[in-house]
Amino acid sequence: MSGPAAPGSSWFQRFLLPGFAFKAVVIGGGYATGRELAEFFLPAGPWGGVAAMLLAMGIWSLVCAVTFAFARATNAYDYRSFFERLLGPGWVAFEIAYILFVVLILSVFGAAAGAIGAATLGLPPLVGTLALAVAIAAFATFGNASVERLFKYVSFLLYGVYALFVILALTRFGDRISAAFAMPAPAEGWALGGITYASYNIVGAVVILPVIRHLTSQRDAVISGLIAGPLAMLPAVLFFTCMVGFYPAIAAETLPSDFLLQQLHIPLFHLLFQLMIFCALLESGTGSVHAINERIAAVWRARRGVDLSPRARAGIAATLLIGCIFVADRVGLVALIGSGYRILAYALLALYVIPLLTVGVFRLVQRRPVPAL
Repeated sequence: MSGPAAPGSSWFQRFLLPGFAFKAVVIGGGYATGRELAEFFLPAGPWGGVAAMLLAMGIWSLVCAVTFAFARATNAYDYRSFFERLLGPGWVAFEIAYILFVVLILSVFGAAAGAIGAATLGLPPLVGTLALAVAIAAFATFGNASVERLFKYVSFLLYGVYALFVILALTRFGDRISAAFAMPAPAEGWALGGITYASYNIVGAVVILPVIRHLTSQRDAVISGLIAGPLAMLPAVLFFTCMVGFYPAIAAETLPSDFLLQQLHIPLFHLLFQLMIFCALLESGTGSVHAINERIAAVWRARRGVDLSPRARAGIAATLLIGCIFVADRVGLVALIGSGYRILAYALLALYVIPLLTVGVFRLVQRRPVPAL
């Protein structure tokens, strides 16, 4: 069984948009601020960190390619349909894990947006959090076209800001970066760091299934999936290169990005970078909310024969955001889920990656159709 034809799909929609969307979901708050890079890659040293990032990129490319191919072969363009085909009745277990995951990341994103508003403009944290929630709801309201435009234009901003960041860093402290790569440093544990980080974020491949409707063939699915890994990891590699200039001390910084921006002494660029982080939070949060909207829309379409209205999409997004960003933090759900976050990540790995790379690959190779339940 193949997915619906995608007449008129552009080259950008077929090959770059899936990677931009995947990058949008995985970049989040920790990647954009450098905190996750310090946590997973710096302990292995400069070159060990690069090796770990390349390993994570390879894992992302492989899983994205198989995910997109399986989704297209089974006509599954939302995560519920995808896991019905892959896990059968076990799809419910994935949905529980995913909802908990979304509660956690949206709460973290809301807190990060509040911190950005407070640090850059002196606003109460609630203002930044509200601004993020309203922006996510606005883009999620109008469905795929709106979300795809967000992924496209924020990606251009993000890659541009990171490229400028590298140029400024090389100009201001390039000698420190060269010296750090030249000095002996332990490269132990790089493989574990790369695998852990890749597993921690790979759920993004199934979150962005709605945007792969533009694929016209299984060849498109494989190529776009392989490209997704480098597109998602490129900003991280650029940022990591800058961070290495202050290795190993920068590993202890809560916000490595803020530390590096202070070394540049360019207030205007500091503001631009904070705007980019806010936009990264926006596209990550929108991707996660849109995935739930599309999952509900698929059921609504099957039962009612009509599409989910913009008003309904807005209502679902608002409910999610209020519950995740505000209520979850107040009642302690964030702390509760956060304490079991690694367990949650392992659950997603067990429910998604392992079945995909075994059962999913077998069905693709055998070309056996997987009927909808």
